[in-house]
Amino acid sequence: MPRSFENAAAGASGDVLARFAPSIFLVLWASGFGFAKLGLAHAQPLTFLALRFGIIFVLFLPIFAVLRPPAPVRRIDWLHLCVGGFLLQTVYFGLAYAGMNHGVSAGVAALIVSMQPLVVAAAAPLTTGERVGKAKWAGLLVGATGCAVVIVGRASLDASIDLGLALCVASALGMAAATLYQKCFAVTAHPVTVNLVHYGVGLFTVGPLALLVESNHVTWTGEFAFALGWLVFANSLLAVSLLLFMIRRSEASRVSALFFLVPPVAAAFGWLVLGERLGVTGLAGMAVAVAGVAIVARAR
Repeated sequence: MPRSFENAAAGASGDVLARFAPSIFLVLWASGFGFAKLGLAHAQPLTFLALRFGIIFVLFLPIFAVLRPPAPVRRIDWLHLCVGGFLLQTVYFGLAYAGMNHGVSAGVAALIVSMQPLVVAAAAPLTTGERVGKAKWAGLLVGATGCAVVIVGRASLDASIDLGLALCVASALGMAAATLYQKCFAVTAHPVTVNLVHYGVGLFTVGPLALLVESNHVTWTGEFAFALGWLVFANSLLAVSLLLFMIRRSEASRVSALFFLVPPVAAAFGWLVLGERLGVTGLAGMAVAVAGVAIVARAR
């Protein structure tokens, strides 16, 4: 086949992928909550997370060796990468998994942790000097109100659920802290390098903690293997590959425009995979919270 036809075919395939990549990325990312909840029925949260981080870290090592991406020169940049990885992988994922392990549904967990853009917008004037306009403040109020409706409107709350909700809130704060930290201490590094460092930090912090505080028992069933495999390949590797593709195609901004849809998509996966239901009040509160996040995202 002539090279011109090959280039045209490759360009057409790239255009089709670029068109659907943000939506596919959204589904893969949001599905992580439901499949994490599914896996937590067979393993304790830190043990489950250590297995996930370990497999991804081992898979990224040969990718790093083959690509040999340029590494940060300054030692302080490596420190910033490690701190960002700790806040994102250890704090955000660790607390989110712990919260779901205490009974918080996949949809509610996704809703709470997806409120982190509101926290970032509120804290931006104090940390990065970014001005928060009226539209952002309106979005903050609407989003917080909707989130409160979902939490208060649950049919039953007990001590375990209360602890789970608190852990999810702390998880959202960890994600917001990671975002603000990386805004304040931006490091220019190849995404493969960033992911290798982040997952390495996650593995070498969560792993020892899991050995200390958990029994590390895992019920190796087909369901657990599928959940773990989905989180490793679909939710992590494939989603990261799509994100890198969108960055190259300058489509990454479309992801942030769709990110406020993560909670309802996660709730749909929770219903399909686990049979979880939010109820009328929960669905109404989620719609209000999603609207608040959308207002902030569009204002930014």
